[in-house]
Amino acid sequence: MMHTPVILLKEGTDTSQGIPQLISNINACQVISEAVRTTLGPRGMDKLMVDSRGKATISNDGATILKLLDVVHPAAKTLVDIARSQDAEVGDGTTSVTLLAAEFLKQLKSYVEDGLHPQTIIRAFRTATNLAVSKTKEIAVSVKKDDKQEQRKLLEKCAATALNSKLIAGQKDFFAKMVVDAVMSLDELLPLKMIGIKKVQGGALEDSQLISGVAFKKTFSYAGFEMQPKRYENLKIALLNVELELKAEKDNAEVRVKSVEDYQAIVDAEWNILYDKLEKIYQSGAKVVLSKLPIGDVATQYFADRDLFCAGRVQEEDLKRTMMACGGSIQTSVGAMTEDTLGQCELFEEVQIGGERYNLFKGCPKAKTCTIILRGGAEQFTEETERSLHDAIMIVRRAIKNDSIVAGGGAIEMELSKYLRDYSRTIPGKQQLLIGAYAKALEIIPRQLCDNAGFDATNILNKLRAKHAQGGTWYGVDINNEDITDNFVACVWEPSIVRINALTAASEAACLILSVDETIKNPRGSVDGPPGGGRGRGRAHAH
Repeated sequence: MMHTPVILLKEGTDTSQGIPQLISNINACQVISEAVRTTLGPRGMDKLMVDSRGKATISNDGATILKLLDVVHPAAKTLVDIARSQDAEVGDGTTSVTLLAAEFLKQLKSYVEDGLHPQTIIRAFRTATNLAVSKTKEIAVSVKKDDKQEQRKLLEKCAATALNSKLIAGQKDFFAKMVVDAVMSLDELLPLKMIGIKKVQGGALEDSQLISGVAFKKTFSYAGFEMQPKRYENLKIALLNVELELKAEKDNAEVRVKSVEDYQAIVDAEWNILYDKLEKIYQSGAKVVLSKLPIGDVATQYFADRDLFCAGRVQEEDLKRTMMACGGSIQTSVGAMTEDTLGQCELFEEVQIGGERYNLFKGCPKAKTCTIILRGGAEQFTEETERSLHDAIMIVRRAIKNDSIVAGGGAIEMELSKYLRDYSRTIPGKQQLLIGAYAKALEIIPRQLCDNAGFDATNILNKLRAKHAQGGTWYGVDINNEDITDNFVACVWEPSIVRINALTAASEAACLILSVDETIKNPRGSVDGPPGGGRGRGRAHAH
């Protein structure tokens, strides 16, 4: 008797399940890691991405690269997500996290093919991750917070390590100092928004400067602007959200007047309102007037005659940062301008930086903000510098909050690898193999560092294994001399949280991909239906 086949899914639905499905997911992750593999470490290469509009981006940052790659494979997207989460959480180590996840899967591929149940693998990986994380915490070196000099040195080392693998590695000492200064000038919560980064084309990288205060580009200005003084000392600042210009009448407003005098009275009233506002601002004692809305030509000249400086159409975030730095508050009307609503700072000046003019506020009393002005040749280059500095700033923030560090350059991975390998020999069963595979996968980081620098990876890894077995905890790859060295002494440091986060994220992603055993892809809907209108979407569309 023939069984009628049960048609459950819409025609054209793509289902794949079982082991081949797992293997294809693992292969997809390998491909993703190939894309960022060569960017790891100080000798890493950069990628040039061109998007659909033809805009080119040069980057070395794993998260940026994966964000710009338009990944469509559902399993490979998990790797993109962990790189993003690493970027958001700690800021650096995005390439390592992708590599680790892909390498975990690669090591497991043979076990999956041999029919080992994914849940067994996942259980072993969870154990291994917990062991690795606790071991990292145990051997991490904590930093003395009381000694400011010591802490500063440590932070600079961490920033330099983060900048090591970026385009601006040549100037890493210069930028490491700048980043640490920037982060140290913030308050306890270390809000990222309070560090402004402005890019000005032209000049050399060394011309970049850190301004402890606020800087923003000179805004659009009207006639009379040039007559305003460009420098004040010990001044008060009015921050407004008020339009100071005459408005054209609404198109459909209708005013009936009997005589010319009446009309004149209406016009005068408008002018009086404007002059009244300006007078109030002048009386308040403010010397610099910043407004989010435009300040018209009449107002500009009025201020110029009375030696005030004004700027309209200031961007909101700049206005907010000025408020945070100089105190005061942003006023929406000029009626209630008292002493405490005005900001204060020691020095205001307008200076020429490159081809742009910048307004600088220095010596702000509440200064918990600073601005980094980046100089550099090509636009892509300054953008990449900004991304690199963002990584370094995040790392320094992390190092201040979590005060323990580990040695980078593959040292911590090798130590964990040795520890897990030793541990795996003490337990029976399949777990032994799997934890051994986890340990082997950790070696991808030092191996890739060697490959990227053009060294003989096998040779160096053998030296490292021997050294770690003899108890050289912090030995890692020495990029400069094609050998191994104690990276703790060589000051290749990073916050331990970076590594812990990378390990947990990578192993979670690997477990997630392993636990998927079937993919059901709905066919695209017909041409005029909405895409993805798969099964069970209510009524059929009337065609």
